[in-house]
Amino acid sequence: MRAVTHRIPAPFLARVDALLAQGGRRLLGLVGPPGAGKSTLAQALLEAFPGVAQVVPMDGYHLANVELARLGRADRKGAPDTFDAAGYLALLQRLREPRDGEIVYAPEFRREIEEPVAGAIAVLPGTRLVITEGNYLLLDDGPWAGIAALLDDCWYVEIDPALRTDRLVARHRQFGRSAEQAADWVAHTDEPNARRIEATRERARAVFRWSDE
Repeated sequence: MRAVTHRIPAPFLARVDALLAQGGRRLLGLVGPPGAGKSTLAQALLEAFPGVAQVVPMDGYHLANVELARLGRADRKGAPDTFDAAGYLALLQRLREPRDGEIVYAPEFRREIEEPVAGAIAVLPGTRLVITEGNYLLLDDGPWAGIAALLDDCWYVEIDPALRTDRLVARHRQFGRSAEQAADWVAHTDEPNARRIEATRERARAVFRWSDE
């Protein structure tokens, strides 16, 4: 029996049921701007489909801070070219066509250290649904352009913009930035990225909107 969740409307649960009914392993993408609630939705889906799903976030493919410094990109961490997009694409290809009995390991981004950790997520052979969430799943340039074709379904996640920016400021403060630093990062890094992500909205197959509550 499916775990009860009040956060996901029935039509979206039905979309997942339809994916699983196709058999094999299916990939569901959740895309949206920073602070939209992608990871919250991914966790709710994980709880709604216990023993069936695994979450594999795009954020595990952040470049390490030392590499961002070498490239001169540390001040805009989170932009598309601060990720190993080709590596993420290769992981999704492995997940899409798993070998019999193979455990696929994925990296995980740890906010407490602001670094990715290799091999932190195990996708077991019996996993039927991989939920991958991130900002740039629907970009149409570079390695990012190959991701959409690997997804069986992709939802654009959005929320009231003011609430989203408030959450971002709070998140940055939680992990060590001052109020001024957090607001500056949101204005000059997160929001330019958000505009680029919003331009990909029409490529999603469904739009999931959190209530303003």
